[in-house]
Amino acid sequence: MRRMEDYRRIADSIAADIAAGRLRPGDRLPPQRSFARRHGIADSTAARVYRELAGRGLTVGEVGRGTFVRAAAPQPGPALVEPTGSRIDLELNYPVVPEQARLLADGIGPLLRADVLESSMKPVGAAGTPAARRVTAGLLGRGEWRPDPERVLFAGNGRQAIAAALAALLPSGGRLGVEELTYPVLKGLASRVGVTLVPLRVDEAGLDPAAVAAAARKAPLKAIYVQPTMHNPLSVSMPVERRAELAGLLERLDVPAIEDSIWSFLRDDLPPLAAFAPGRTILVDSLSKRLAPGLSLGFAVVPGQAVAGVAAAVRSGGWTPMRFALEAATRWLTDDTARSVARAKQRDAAMRQEIAARCLAGFGVRSDPRSYYCWWELPSPWRAETFVAAAARYGIAVTPAAAFAVGRGSAPNAVRLGLASPPPDVLARALTTLADLARVAPEDLAAE
Repeated sequence: MRRMEDYRRIADSIAADIAAGRLRPGDRLPPQRSFARRHGIADSTAARVYRELAGRGLTVGEVGRGTFVRAAAPQPGPALVEPTGSRIDLELNYPVVPEQARLLADGIGPLLRADVLESSMKPVGAAGTPAARRVTAGLLGRGEWRPDPERVLFAGNGRQAIAAALAALLPSGGRLGVEELTYPVLKGLASRVGVTLVPLRVDEAGLDPAAVAAAARKAPLKAIYVQPTMHNPLSVSMPVERRAELAGLLERLDVPAIEDSIWSFLRDDLPPLAAFAPGRTILVDSLSKRLAPGLSLGFAVVPGQAVAGVAAAVRSGGWTPMRFALEAATRWLTDDTARSVARAKQRDAAMRQEIAARCLAGFGVRSDPRSYYCWWELPSPWRAETFVAAAARYGIAVTPAAAFAVGRGSAPNAVRLGLASPPPDVLARALTTLADLARVAPEDLAAE
């Protein structure tokens, strides 16, 4: 009995070190014999300690390498039947597929050699490296369009690339045309740099060029910000004809565009707006959705005359990329890892859309079968803010339309559902709960 208590006591001590951060994910534990000598215990007792830690999900053994502290296990999902302190997140949208960690680890391994790592720790500017520009141009190319590598710039992430484009194109107080429902982060960025947002009508084909022309007649637009492919939150993608029409209008109005291409990896069959208006479009993309949010790197394909201005904005904003991330991305793009992960996420998004279609059948849901989000026009008498609050009581976080709406007009009575973050079974339970909730009148729910 004493030996059993000893190994558990030692395991508890190691577990406490992990919980306190004294041992961190990825740290290697000593070989079992060394561990036994250090703690004055038998080799067999050390083996039991290691088995106990693995059984608790705190460590993982790798054949030929040793035992390592593992990353924290995911928290279990809430029960969805009563108010709960934990939640299922259908707000933030971070797609992760099971195979991506293995694929990324295979590509990043060579960077951990001391000589290579030393080079990867050096600073780098907005222009990155010739190798990074070359492979990034290949990644961003779609259809017959291939950007010139000399026009590729880098930032720490996609948001910073957007901020640099805004800073380079718009003076304080300048008018920026945006879709009437747009990426919420853009609203915050515009507010911080003093840019005035002008809401522009969107129809079933995306941004309406007639709305751009009408806004420009009222007062000059300094630029527009547009999401032609997989618009967030509507999942609309502009057909080729609409892109060409918008490009021609921008040429006539002499107005540049910032093209947000962050989600375009889910639908790579359409050429970007930049293919139709290369001299007027700054195309922005990143690795955060394509690979992983913790491995972010922002890209901007910039017309020749604007390269110096955008590069200066990246530098002055402190948004230059980390050299390690740039080198890692270069390897992942060179060995096809990025494309393999993107293909896996395309399959994952399609599977999650099937779950959403099944669970929300009969409701007014708009999406693309390749998208990671849905736009749900709520049934009467539900209002978006009331529905968001009711969903939160069941441990589910969703985003009201007001978060995306631009201007002072009333926001649509709708919510956006991000499908990427929860495991598929948890997603299905959450969507089923929301569907059941929507079938009940708010006053009846309050009466319960």
